[in-house]
Amino acid sequence: MSDLAKLTDVFYIGGTKNGALLGEAIVINNDKIKKDFNFHIKQRGALMAKGRLLGIQFLELFKDNLFFDLAKHANTMAMKIAEAIKKQGYSFLIESTSNQILPIFPNQMIAVLSQKYGFYIWQKIDENNSAIRLVTSWATKENVVDQFIEDIKLAAMSK
Repeated sequence: MSDLAKLTDVFYIGGTKNGALLGEAIVINNDKIKKDFNFHIKQRGALMAKGRLLGIQFLELFKDNLFFDLAKHANTMAMKIAEAIKKQGYSFLIESTSNQILPIFPNQMIAVLSQKYGFYIWQKIDENNSAIRLVTSWATKENVVDQFIEDIKLAAMSK
């Protein structure tokens, strides 16, 4: 995160996939931009009533590295799924190191998996295959990941 702060004028930190009820934290590194930020946010209707409550979530998430521990868990669960998918011989639309992966599966397999799991079909690859979007979070349980991996194996056999 320190490199991001050094290399940008502004960045945001998402909260919902990491335990916050809602919201993002905007971090402004450029003092020239900071000067009128509050004015512009209010003038453009983006200032939430009671918005301070959103900030309190981030204060708590940043205590004792909780935010980073939760993010690490989400990424670890996604990588566990990704490794299992690779072992089954499937590829990905893009390589990812985050909690979002985009595996390419046969459409028949996607139909089987969609009976039990909710996910988004991100992109049609060809007549027989599509990329789906899988996202893990701070709350993703490892036993659910293990079950999903087993269901991928079963769905692959049924295609």
